[in-house]
Order: sequence, then structure tokens, then C-alpha cells
Amino acid sequence: MQLQLDRLPSPIGNLLVLWDNDEHLRAIDFEDFDERMRTLLRRQVGACEISASNAPPQIRGAIESYFAGDDEPLRNLPVRLGGSKFQRRVWTTLQNIPSGTIISYGELAKHIGQPTASRAVGLANGANPIAIRIPCHRVIGANGRLTGYGGGLWRKEWLLAHEDALASQGLAFPRWSGRFPIQV
Repeated sequence: MQLQLDRLPSPIGNLLVLWDNDEHLRAIDFEDFDERMRTLLRRQVGACEISASNAPPQIRGAIESYFAGDDEPLRNLPVRLGGSKFQRRVWTTLQNIPSGTIISYGELAKHIGQPTASRAVGLANGANPIAIRIPCHRVIGANGRLTGYGGGLWRKEWLLAHEDALASQGLAFPRWSGRFPIQV
């Protein structure tokens, strides 16, 4: 498999962005976690050849828009996911959680129909290859605390604060109601 890689600046560190020949996102991670990203890719897609390239305008623009306050272009970028069937269910459900809202690992497990699988949900979050686009940063501990984020808790806190400022204009992080249909 052939993938393209670009390094894009962000307020919280350079992002490594990978896409395939069809311009589907395959990975987004922080530059200081390059090796972790490559390990996740190997587990999910097997051997792949990665070459440096300039990100297509659609991808670059979507990431820039997210950090400028508009997450819609990023949400609309196509992704291609590897991983297990369970991981893909978790990641698909994560994509339905609106910006500015949070959910606990246990609540997410209930939404995918496996209410006792909160630890497995946490492991799936940890294996998420497309940070920010698949918003695993919106998942918190049952006690309301920020826990586990591959890019570092300080980035999770920054992302949640960034999204909260955009979505709720002064309200505390609202919890996701799950009122719209989830496609898994």
C-alpha cells in the first residue's frame, strides 16, 4: 500500500497527516508521536510505503479550518479505517459525537451496544489512527476527569477547550445525548 505524508502546523504541535491514493485520510498524529503512529498503521494496514508529499488542498484546508474554528470541513473528509470490527464500531460512533460535547468510556460502550466494554472502548480509543478527525479526545473518565490521550493530556485539554469555546459559548462541556442516529 502506498501512502502520502505531510507535516502540517497546528497550535498544539506539528501534525503528521497520511492519506492514500484516493485522498482518504489514513492517519493524523502529532509529530512527537511519529513512531506510535507508524506502529498503529502497521497493525491496521500491514506493510506500507510512505512518501513525503504536499497535502491535497482539501485535507490541508480542513485541518486549518478546524483550528480556525470551523470543524465541518474536517468532519467531511473521507477516511479509510483498518482495525478490528469492534474498533471500527467505536471509531464510527466517535465520529457522531458533536464538537463541544463529551462522553464517558462507559457511555460510549453503551452506545455501541456493549455496556460492559468500557475498557475495550478505551483500548480502541488508544488505537485510533486519525486523531482529531476521529475525536477520541471527547471521551473522558466516568468520574468526569480527563484520562488517556495518545497525544498527551495537555493536548486533550486544549482540544476540548477549543471545541467548547466554539460550540457552547460559556457552558460547561455538555454531555452527548446520542439523540441522532448512530450508524455502526
